[in-house]
Amino acid sequence: MKFRYAMVCSSNQNRSMEAHFIFKRQGFDVSSYGTGTHVKLPGPSLREPNVYEFGTPYKHMLDELRRKDPELYKRNGILPMLKRNASVKLAPQRWQENAADGIFDVVITFEEKVFDMVVEDLHNRDHVLLKTVLIVNLEVKDNHEEAAIGARLTLDFCHELEAVESWEESIDDVISGFEKHHRRKLLYNISFY
Repeated sequence: MKFRYAMVCSSNQNRSMEAHFIFKRQGFDVSSYGTGTHVKLPGPSLREPNVYEFGTPYKHMLDELRRKDPELYKRNGILPMLKRNASVKLAPQRWQENAADGIFDVVITFEEKVFDMVVEDLHNRDHVLLKTVLIVNLEVKDNHEEAAIGARLTLDFCHELEAVESWEESIDDVISGFEKHHRRKLLYNISFY
């Protein structure tokens, strides 16, 4: 694979991690992040989410939720999700704190507000290298089923991107071909590092 990818959602738990998991298995150079201020997981009610700091190990979250209510968190898919996440990397990471991870060629987001935050963050960084980065948003609902579908669609899109000689010259064709074939709208922006 010729590009380095970043997958970004709000909490670096479901959508970005499902894509990270699939891309890693396919041999892509991939990382994943969240843009929120905290990592939020569903709790016993909407008013009682489980809130963690970025950097809290997935294993810690898994163990804590197993102690709290194993039936609830197994039934709603949180325990299997955390187990998958722990097999991919140690802990959720925050996009805005990723400068030490190097630069990416392609950043995929799964929610328009996350896309806006990534674009704004890249715009506010020092543009020392003036290297282009493609930021693409595929809107994906934050549930396990949609995250799996979104990850497969993202993989299809990235295979198309990998197949072209120069994404900078072919991006409009790649985007329109994807949208026509999958009937899903994509937003994109070209920024710099």
